[in-house]
Amino acid sequence: MDRFFVDRKQIEGNRIDIVGQDVRHIRNVLRLRPGDSVEVVADNIVHICEIMEFDGNRIPLNILDSFRGRNEPPIDMILYQGIAKGNRMDMVMQKATEIGFTHIYPIITHRTVVRMKDRSREQRKVERWQSIVEEAAKQSKRDRLPRVHDIIGFQDMVNMLEGEANIIVPYEEEETYGIKGAIRSIGPGRVHVVIGPEGGFEGEEVERLKGIGGKSVTLGPRILRTETAGLVVGSIILYELGDLGVR
Repeated sequence: MDRFFVDRKQIEGNRIDIVGQDVRHIRNVLRLRPGDSVEVVADNIVHICEIMEFDGNRIPLNILDSFRGRNEPPIDMILYQGIAKGNRMDMVMQKATEIGFTHIYPIITHRTVVRMKDRSREQRKVERWQSIVEEAAKQSKRDRLPRVHDIIGFQDMVNMLEGEANIIVPYEEEETYGIKGAIRSIGPGRVHVVIGPEGGFEGEEVERLKGIGGKSVTLGPRILRTETAGLVVGSIILYELGDLGVR
């Protein structure tokens, strides 16, 4: 059954109005018809709905059943991703959503190659990434639509993370502290995964993150690409927490 995400304001009583790009997708791509069923998610509540009719630029649905979603991880994982070149960021957005990250912050660090020339271009990038995230969330049956935040600088990220616990920083120069040790020390609250761009972090940047409680970890003897590292860390965290596998 196809899944869609809506804002709560689109729900009134037992009726949900589908609007925007989803109208075209339902009508022209999926070629669904009145009487067909779809899943609609709002605020972690899954609604099983029946298409009532096609009404211009909206599709009214009748809610048949509702229940709290069961597909979200047991802990919020937030990804801070150094911006990568080409379509690598598209892959990060898609796979981070599939794995279970709830928020994604694109970050600019000292070694970031990609630089946004103006605010409008930056906003278009974020909107594109959010669209990729939404499609991935539908496909992977997420009960919550992850959010792609505006691009921020390294210092802005440090300021945000100050006072937070559970900050994991994969670093290729780390030799003594592994990811398993960091996961075992995870306490209550959110987990923050901080990934450098191509070329990794500067040593000074890692020290600044360690200064606010970040844990510098090694992911083993092989150097992972920037678009791979966060996905590996997220998968390991959820496996250790018992989220991946038979429930």
